[in-house]
Amino acid sequence: MKQNVLYTQIIAGKYKGKKLKLPSLEVTRSSKSRLKESFFNVLQYDIIDKLFIEAFAGSGSIGLEAVSRGAKRAYFIEIDKHSYKTLIQNCKLIDICKCKTFYADTFVQTPILINSLKNSKEDIIVYIDPPFDFRDNMENIYIKVFDMIKNIKNDNIFMIIIEHYSNLEVPQILNRFILQKTKKFGKSSLSYLQFNNINDANV
Repeated sequence: MKQNVLYTQIIAGKYKGKKLKLPSLEVTRSSKSRLKESFFNVLQYDIIDKLFIEAFAGSGSIGLEAVSRGAKRAYFIEIDKHSYKTLIQNCKLIDICKCKTFYADTFVQTPILINSLKNSKEDIIVYIDPPFDFRDNMENIYIKVFDMIKNIKNDNIFMIIIEHYSNLEVPQILNRFILQKTKKFGKSSLSYLQFNNINDANV
């Protein structure tokens, strides 16, 4: 039996209305349109000329929306083979020249990527959307996400955003990053963390 192909759309910017293919929802979940729209309303023009990293990228819908809205380049990390194939297809539909994809483990590749951009003149936005499914016993995935953030040494991180289930309590401080706010959208929430250079300034 042939499966129905699911799609989402670019909301705004240069590629507004372009359809993006979604992988199987059994493998990855697409960020809800209301959540995605709110996220980009918060960023607005701050997205322009930034480097954008989408960890656990799935279809790449967040990073490709960022490209449409003026991000200089988007980086995508995805470990699932089927999702990665869909990601490549979507990048080709939007602007493959502004996309760099990694078929890799997020917890291995993301720190390597961020460190490689340490001396970049551009600021970086990092969007982290780990899969959550209690049936798969994946609660510890957030501990690994928090540890990954704590180990970031870059001074050019503009913002880190974690998409997570709403019952999760994100720490107020993750080493050099401070939780600014959390916005809830039913079962999912977005938490915004920003670099805190107060300690560095006092060194």
